[in-house]
Amino acid sequence: MSLNLRGRLNWWMGALASVSLLGACGAPDERAEDALESNEAVRDAVAGDVAVKLSVGKSAMAARDNVLVTVTMTNVSSRTVRVLKWHTPVDGLKEDLFKVTADGVAAEYNGRHYKWATPQATDYLNLAPGESVSSKVDLASVYDFSKTATYDIRFDSAGHHDATHDGVSQLSSGSVSVFVEGRPFVHPEAEAAPGTVTAMALSTANCSSTRVTSVTTAFNSAKTYANNAVTYLSGTPSATSRFTTWFGTYSSTNWNTIKTHFTSIKSAFDTKSVIVDCGCSDSAYAYVYKNSPYRIYVCNAFWSAPNTGTDSRAGTLIHEMSHFTVVADTDDWAYGQSAAKSLATSNPTRARDNADSHEYFAENTPSLP
Repeated sequence: MSLNLRGRLNWWMGALASVSLLGACGAPDERAEDALESNEAVRDAVAGDVAVKLSVGKSAMAARDNVLVTVTMTNVSSRTVRVLKWHTPVDGLKEDLFKVTADGVAAEYNGRHYKWATPQATDYLNLAPGESVSSKVDLASVYDFSKTATYDIRFDSAGHHDATHDGVSQLSSGSVSVFVEGRPFVHPEAEAAPGTVTAMALSTANCSSTRVTSVTTAFNSAKTYANNAVTYLSGTPSATSRFTTWFGTYSSTNWNTIKTHFTSIKSAFDTKSVIVDCGCSDSAYAYVYKNSPYRIYVCNAFWSAPNTGTDSRAGTLIHEMSHFTVVADTDDWAYGQSAAKSLATSNPTRARDNADSHEYFAENTPSLP
């Protein structure tokens, strides 16, 4: 072989080797970058990650008008973040997420009060960097605008009671002012006629026959829980472990407050026409409208819960019954046993107003003296 031909062959072999080496060096870096991007965890939104803006279509609304407000959330951070949909209006307004005031007086929130379960993946909203999501809500469907006035409206999930779930970001906006002509509050869900009557003071709606059986069993167990709680609280008042664990600082006044609550809960189960509605498909346990006794809407988590014990079906009915304004008028300051115990230590006043605290006191699992 001539030197000229041998040289050309060596050149081609070297070129091929160079291409092969370049490919071997470049590919791992590219794969590593792809893996890093695909495996990068979505973080829970924190204060400053998401900007919230309110807008209204017009500055004055007649009594016949819906009070429509558009909420736009934008991820202003450099990473994808997630927030709980419950604390946003993307699936409708399911919590007290606005500050609505007129002449310094808050408009009453008449919307749903949930007992939430552990969030599922579908309960989160992921926002990529720079991504915006807008939702239009009718505030008149959940807030009382019976007074003719100029209302100051602000979105504020930072002031939301529940601070015990992941993905709860401190979402807040500037305020907008809107003149609203007064109108009576109209309940957002029509009260359908009761369905199957299964026991004294209990009827059901939108329930299958199997679910009617489960609801009836839970209802009777809830009555037992309420009766036992009243019996316990009718004993000698003292700083018992059971009382202080769930309601904090003992005093005779505090004890009597809880006794009054459970006496009202017991009376409602014993004497009122309670309707349990199985039509809810949310991931929560249940919800009620505080000013619409005595209808309890049970949701998906209710059916997978045990009949009695911690976070049970019977306990859920105690929780929801305590919410009604005419019963104990409780709120949701903390969810779950751990958070409820912490609340009893950090803020006993709120613990005595917390629905889950009443549920855990009634369930008494594990048993406390």
